[in-house]
Amino acid sequence: MVQERAEAFWPPLRGEYRVGDPKSRVAVLTLASRMDSDLVGAAIVGSCKTENLGVEKVVANIISNPNIRFLIVCGSESRGHLPGDAILALHRGGLDGDGRISGARGAIPFIENLSHQAVARFQRQVELIDRIGLADPVEINLLIEEYRDKGVAFQEAPFYAVDRPRPRQIPAFGAGDVLMGQGIWLDSAAWLISSQGENADQTGEVI
Repeated sequence: MVQERAEAFWPPLRGEYRVGDPKSRVAVLTLASRMDSDLVGAAIVGSCKTENLGVEKVVANIISNPNIRFLIVCGSESRGHLPGDAILALHRGGLDGDGRISGARGAIPFIENLSHQAVARFQRQVELIDRIGLADPVEINLLIEEYRDKGVAFQEAPFYAVDRPRPRQIPAFGAGDVLMGQGIWLDSAAWLISSQGENADQTGEVI
């Protein structure tokens, strides 16, 4: 039941991605390529164009879902930033004492918003499938099919890398503390928006 509630609020960070089946064992990172509408069966499919903040969001969203055990890194690199190289280097060698991704070749591969514990969790939880340069949706879908049901979920609770209050429940309409107009309320403590006419399972959006 706890895991089901966690999945209801997953992923915790916004970005350029599409959520599929949260119980799938595989996530797909398409780097600078946009193929999310062509790929099916993954927990999440998204792009990443920077070797710092972009990589941070990828890691934070993955480690908050223990079902994900594989990350397919594919698509074209973002020139100069090399986020694919950065995430492979982060998984391989972690961070140095200055927060730099060890061995990364991008322009500014510094991580400011992930702890060493979050990076270690990423290293333990997932196996990286390096297919940088692969942009054929047919081949990527075959990889997703191969890994989507492989193995078991990671045997630790979701790891929330961002210091933000986790909502315990979705507020009913009118339960928030700020009226935003046109039937929309903001619960600033829970980081949730609720709107009139939506049921309890559809009112919450992490912001």
